[in-house]
This record gives sequence, structure tokens and C-alpha cells, in this order.
Amino acid sequence: MDKYKHYQNLSDSLIALLSGEYDLIASLANTSSLLYEHLDNVNWVGFYLVDGDTLVLGPFQGKIACVRIPIGKGVCGTAVEKNCIQRISDVHAFPGHIACDATSNAEIVLPLEINGQIIGVLDIDSTVFDRFDECDEHGLKVLVSRLCEHLGQCVVPKYLQQNVT
Repeated sequence: MDKYKHYQNLSDSLIALLSGEYDLIASLANTSSLLYEHLDNVNWVGFYLVDGDTLVLGPFQGKIACVRIPIGKGVCGTAVEKNCIQRISDVHAFPGHIACDATSNAEIVLPLEINGQIIGVLDIDSTVFDRFDECDEHGLKVLVSRLCEHLGQCVVPKYLQQNVT
């Protein structure tokens, strides 16, 4: 199966998995699990959620992670600050990279936007240099768009409400 079809199937599986579930944290938890199980050569998949000027660790699959990342710092903080996808082939060459797991070598981070506001990011790491290509970026962008549509209907925990209104 080609990558484009794989991502279409993942996106469809995600929507089926989330159907009828309207808790934001539960939805993010199952999303990270689905991606972790179905993407090759990834060692961490998870979410960071905006809390003021900081990203706070959310649901994830993988090794222990950094808990707080200032917006504008590292790959995740840069994705929020610039409101754009960060696809990094070699994280060690990224200025200001925050090494939560020294075995990670490549990373892709996609902002999550609800009602015009960034509420967090999807962060995916790999031990393989240059793991993520244009196809991965496109497929994940479509998946995140569908996820954000779903999240817009979810119950938002109180600590996130200031960021989603």
C-alpha cells in the first residue's frame, strides 16, 4: 500500500475511533495510540497543549517526555510561535532543539487549531534521520485537520478553556 493510501486509511480509522467520544483528552489519547501503532519507525507520538506561554505534556505513547516547553523554544514551541508545521530531518541541527529523548533524530510537529486558536501540537519523533517526507507531512496535515474538526465538538477541560474560546 502506498503512503498516501495509508494516511487516508489512518485518517478514516481515526474518525471511526473517535466517533461518539467527546472528551478532548480521551480523543487525544486514542489518537496518539493509533498513530504510534500504525506509523513505522517512530519512537514517540503525542500532544503538547497550550497553557499560557507554555506547552504542557498531554497524552502520548513512548518514553518519558519533557513536561513543559516554552512557546518559541524547540521544535514544538516553534511550531506554535510560527503557526506552521515543522518537519525536521535532523533535530540535532535545529537551533535550540530540546532533547527530551537523546535517541530521537527526526521530528514532525503539527499545530492543532480550534476556532482560530492554536490549542497545542501533535509531535512525532523518530530515531531515523530524515524519517518524515512531504507525503508524511501531507497525510498528517489532513489527519490533524480532521482531528481538529472533531476536537471542536469535544468537552474541553477547564484548564484549557482559556485557550479554546
